[in-house]
Amino acid sequence: IQPGRYLVSDIELLQLGKHPGKINITDADNALNILRYMPDTPCVVIVKHNNPCGVAKSSSLVEAYCKANMADRVAAFGGAIALNKNVNRETAEAIVQNYAEVIVAPDFTEDALKVFATKQNLRVMRIANMERLRDFACQHVVDFKSLIDGGIMAQWSFVPQTRTKDKLLSANAIYKGKEYHINRMPTEKEYDDLLFGWLIECAVTSNSIIFVKDGVTVGIGTGEQDRVGVAEIAKEKAYRKLADKLCWQQHGIPYNNLKDASIKAEIDSEVASRKGDLVGSCMISDAFFPFRDGVDVGIREGISAVIQPGGSQRDFESIEACNEANIAMVFTGQRCFKH
Repeated sequence: IQPGRYLVSDIELLQLGKHPGKINITDADNALNILRYMPDTPCVVIVKHNNPCGVAKSSSLVEAYCKANMADRVAAFGGAIALNKNVNRETAEAIVQNYAEVIVAPDFTEDALKVFATKQNLRVMRIANMERLRDFACQHVVDFKSLIDGGIMAQWSFVPQTRTKDKLLSANAIYKGKEYHINRMPTEKEYDDLLFGWLIECAVTSNSIIFVKDGVTVGIGTGEQDRVGVAEIAKEKAYRKLADKLCWQQHGIPYNNLKDASIKAEIDSEVASRKGDLVGSCMISDAFFPFRDGVDVGIREGISAVIQPGGSQRDFESIEACNEANIAMVFTGQRCFKH
C-alpha cells in the first residue's frame, strides 16, 4: 500500500489475526467512501465484496450497527464493518455475535478491545483521524484501472455534487414540445432518506437501485445490466431479507434453514403483507430511467419518493408514473457511475 494523504498512513492494526488481504482493505475503503459523507450521526456501513450490504444511521452506535446488520444479516457474514464513532463494549458485544473479517473505527474502548480479543482472526483497525474524511469529501483523486494487456487507464474519481436538499432539482422534462412536471415534492423525512440513500448509492456498483426507509437500507441491487432488472432484484432482496430477519428474531434460525412449513407460511404471509417493508421507502437510482418500467417496480411496492439523475429522453414517462401514484421525484443532475 502507498500511504495516502489523510487516512492510510494513520491506520493502526490493534488486532491482527490473519494479515488483512486486498479485499479486506478495499472493502474497508469503500465503507469509508460512504462514511465520509456521514460525519455526525452514528452510522455503520457493512461491505461485502466491495458493495454495501447494510447501511444504517441511528441515535446510538449499537442501534445503528444492529439495524445495518439486520438489513442483510446473511450477506453481512464475513464482511467489513466501518463505524464512524468510537466503539464501546455494548457495540463490540453486538458485533461479535456474528462473524466479521474487519472492524474499522476512529477508536475503541479497552473493554471493546477485550471483547474483540475473543475473536482471534478479527482484524481491528483504528483510524484516529477518521473525522478528517469530511475535509476531502469533495476532493477528487486519480483512479487507476489496469487493462487486460497491461495498459493503465486514469480518470478523476467520482464526487457527488448533490449532497444537500437545496442542490436537488424538481423532476421536469420536455418531450415533443410538451412540458412535464412532478406534482409533489418530497417531505422533510423523504428528503433525509433520499439524500442518505444517494450518498450510499455512490459506493454501489452500477447499474444499481437501492431502497431506503427510516435511515436504513431495505434492499440493494448491484451491478446489473438493465435498470428494470436491478429494480426487481432490489425488491426481491428486500422481501428475502425481511423474511430472514423475521425468522431470526422470532425463532433464532436463518429463514433458509426453516423446515416447519406452517411457520414458513406465516412468515411469508407477513412479508407479503408488508411488501418487504418497502411501503413508504425511497427509491434511489444511480442512473436515469430509460423507461417508466423501473420506477413502476417501486411504485407497485408502495414507495413514496424517488431520486435519480434525470436526463433520459423519456423522463416524462417516469414523471407521469410518479404523478399517477402521487409519488415525489427529484433529480440530482449527475449520475454516480461506479465500475
